[in-house]
Amino acid sequence: MNFPLLTPGLPSVWGDLFEILCTTVGMYGKSRELQRIIQGRQLSTFFQPILNLQDESCLGYEVLNRPPASNRFSGTEDFYDYLGRTNRVFEFERYCRETSIERFEQARRRSQLPGEIPADVVFINVHPLVLADTSYRSGETARLLRRYGLTPERVVFELTEKQAVSDYAEFERVLSNYRDQGFRIAVDDAGSGYSSLKTIVSLKPEFIKLDKSLIRDLHEHEDRQRMVKLLQEFARGSGTSIIAEGIETRAEAEFLRREGIEYGQGYALGRPEPELRPARFPYEERAVPTETGKLPMLDIKPRGRFA
Repeated sequence: MNFPLLTPGLPSVWGDLFEILCTTVGMYGKSRELQRIIQGRQLSTFFQPILNLQDESCLGYEVLNRPPASNRFSGTEDFYDYLGRTNRVFEFERYCRETSIERFEQARRRSQLPGEIPADVVFINVHPLVLADTSYRSGETARLLRRYGLTPERVVFELTEKQAVSDYAEFERVLSNYRDQGFRIAVDDAGSGYSSLKTIVSLKPEFIKLDKSLIRDLHEHEDRQRMVKLLQEFARGSGTSIIAEGIETRAEAEFLRREGIEYGQGYALGRPEPELRPARFPYEERAVPTETGKLPMLDIKPRGRFA
């Protein structure tokens, strides 16, 4: 006589069901946590300066948003990885955009002395699919800027997730709408893969941000130097400025300056801070952590309904 609970294969079935139940409960908990963060406006905002390597003036700041510590997420990357698998990406990015602009302008006003003209260009990370959304193009951004006394000329949309752009011709038309209003475009992580290079050639952004993997010990790697020179040549011919990201040592900064790279960003020049701090060229070596780069900001993978 066979007992159902002892039938071969059933233990594995129960194990699978238990795993599914745990996954479902975990996802529900993460969903609730995401909703709590959005409703409570619990993102922490940091500003990392972008330095002109040639004349040592400050171009502006990239806005970086981090979620609060939570036992639902192992870290910032886990949080954004989960977010990219949900249908809350558009909602969250609108919240991030408003938070970024509001907090940047508040920090700028706190740091501004009477009569001083601060470096006030703000780089805001944006997912291309959100930028192309009709409700995002409907004048909402312009109204938001007017509320805080900002002009489009001070705003650079930094495009993340280049592989999410499939119809480049259509996306060029979308970007032309923003450019006509005065906004500028930056492409992030240039040199990290084919998709980023294709985006650069197709969209001809005002800024190209070189990926930190290219910059790390650049002065010691001729193959990376050749890649940087190719991007420099393209930039010169298209009226584009280059920003080298992830600069962590004086040697990297000095090499980039000698090579004529216009702008730089990284721990050696200025760390992400909750206030606007000036960037400085590293004439003396500074100690930096081994795990580096910018804080993840809307690092959203095109999965879920974006797949």
